[in-house]
Amino acid sequence: MKKSIKLALCLFLVVGTNLVYATNGDNLIATGAKSRAMGGVGIAKSFGAESALANPALLSSVTDMEISGSLSFFTPSVSFKSNFISQAIGAENPAYADSDTGVNIIPEVSFAQRISKYIVYGVSVTGTASMGVDYSNNNLKNGSLNMQTDLQLLKISIPISYQSKNISIGISPIIQFGTLELSHMIDTSAQGVSPLASDFVLLDNGASSDRSLGYEIGLAYDMQDTDVKGLILAMVYKSELIMRYDNTLSASIESFGGADVTGIYSGDNLNQPSEFGLGSSYTFDENTIAFDYKYIAWGDAAGFKDFGWTNQHVFAVGYEYKNDELSMRLGYNYAQNPVSEQDGSSYAGGIKNSFNLAGFPGIVEHHFTFGGSYFINDEVELDFAVVYTGEARQSYDTSAVTRAFIESAGGTYLGQRSSADVKHSQFALSWGASYKF
Repeated sequence: MKKSIKLALCLFLVVGTNLVYATNGDNLIATGAKSRAMGGVGIAKSFGAESALANPALLSSVTDMEISGSLSFFTPSVSFKSNFISQAIGAENPAYADSDTGVNIIPEVSFAQRISKYIVYGVSVTGTASMGVDYSNNNLKNGSLNMQTDLQLLKISIPISYQSKNISIGISPIIQFGTLELSHMIDTSAQGVSPLASDFVLLDNGASSDRSLGYEIGLAYDMQDTDVKGLILAMVYKSELIMRYDNTLSASIESFGGADVTGIYSGDNLNQPSEFGLGSSYTFDENTIAFDYKYIAWGDAAGFKDFGWTNQHVFAVGYEYKNDELSMRLGYNYAQNPVSEQDGSSYAGGIKNSFNLAGFPGIVEHHFTFGGSYFINDEVELDFAVVYTGEARQSYDTSAVTRAFIESAGGTYLGQRSSADVKHSQFALSWGASYKF
């Protein structure tokens, strides 16, 4: 199994040498440059072969044969600080420390072919989700515990779409490949937290891989024969994907007291949650307006649920102007922050708050997008998209962790309050091309 995982992840991992960041929790807002330029819509707005993962029913728009590919370049900015260690050892409060990341790259390739009047099939290999930080070069006392996290997911889908009159139905088996790596410092002194850096050692759990099978089902209704010609209504469902990364999360949880102390019982499971989406698009003259709603069940997925993530509502709206030579696109995507604050007056709540904001800060909410396409001829088009994600800030209570560390070091807790604080923003540029045979 390990060999097959490495082969499937090869392209993704070769170009994604550092850490990649997500936007809707750990999900990218969309797959493909066209959809990203329109705020991530795609449930009811077809983008040809690129629609494989957005809604397999929309492959019905492919008239013959089509291949699309893109590369997305991400430059995230994440900074973190926490004063729970400084409070415990009587040091000054720390300043924000920057996660050490550079430009990160995600590849996507999709293919679709019509094989009859009614049926289109396709194949898609796409980096769909990822999240991580790197504080390995930061001062230990800034509270990040020199944490490094790296979660990377890739999906292979084989969608098939059937169209009869105005209705299209699509189904796609999914194979998801994932890797997770997690490391941070732990205290080995006899009394707990010590002001001596030599008492801390690195817990490096190494990289662990897994794969999972799932499916996606989509439906689209084109109202072309009604009074609202140009309107398409659609829906999609994506199944939960069961992922287990051996000796990663469980080892870290054990270093902070174990499952019964931290309240994290999912062990090494970090499942990708199920999704349900509704969409609509309306085309008139050379204009298209599209709207998507997604419900992502983080609060029901093992791993994310135990860390206190909640179910997420995502809203996307996009506009496209298209003529024979080019198209121009604009969009906006709002994703409610799923990383909810836990009760920091309890040790379990404080640990979850610290881990979430230090290691998995999927907190960004507002995404502004634009882009376009240039049609070289009837067969070839070049695409680009820009996504700007405004800075999000969160500060969650970790006071009970401070108390535990002070008392384990033989001190007296005097009600000192501590918090985990994070800042997160993103900029992404996608370049793509499509060829219609």
